[in-house]
Amino acid sequence: MSPRPYNLGRRQEGADQTRARIVDAARELLMASDGFSGFTMEAVARQAGVARMTVYYQFESKVGLLEAVSDDLARRGRMERLAEVFTQPTASLALEKFVETFARFWGADRVVTRRLRALAALDADFERVVRGRDGWRRNAGRALVGRFVAEQGHPPPEALEETVSLLFTITSFESFDTLAGSTQTPEEVAPLILRLARTAIGVDGG
Repeated sequence: MSPRPYNLGRRQEGADQTRARIVDAARELLMASDGFSGFTMEAVARQAGVARMTVYYQFESKVGLLEAVSDDLARRGRMERLAEVFTQPTASLALEKFVETFARFWGADRVVTRRLRALAALDADFERVVRGRDGWRRNAGRALVGRFVAEQGHPPPEALEETVSLLFTITSFESFDTLAGSTQTPEEVAPLILRLARTAIGVDGG
């Protein structure tokens, strides 16, 4: 029997381990006090103990690396459960699941998320990744608001985009981070965010 499939499997496992080590190194650099000035592909390579070209081979660019860091944050925050939002039997239950999902996500690794979003104001690559992810949340929120319109007649058509923007702001990391402060858990913050979201949409708690 040819050893090739086994060797390929070992090679893939090694590549996956290298990739994970690089992502971990990127997270560590983001949490450092000089996270912006110290975050380069070269610095990530040194932190991970690999060659610079290995980082480029795995991720192609800084944007690719930041996307991988964001994917890792999503995994830690169990963002795969966002799909459950759209399987709820009512718009109100879907909104509750939406808020719960993002509260858990934002609370999973606040330090790295805070640094990523802060650096988006200083670096175009960070901004591209953060704004792209925010766009997904806005689109999900728009679909959710559309469901309220269909089921409950709220908000009125002329207020649709304004309501989507309000929901987008209310469910942002910045809102969560402010409400959570240094002591509140995602489970404690979610009801506050949900109350604000219901008010923005113009529906009650039912």
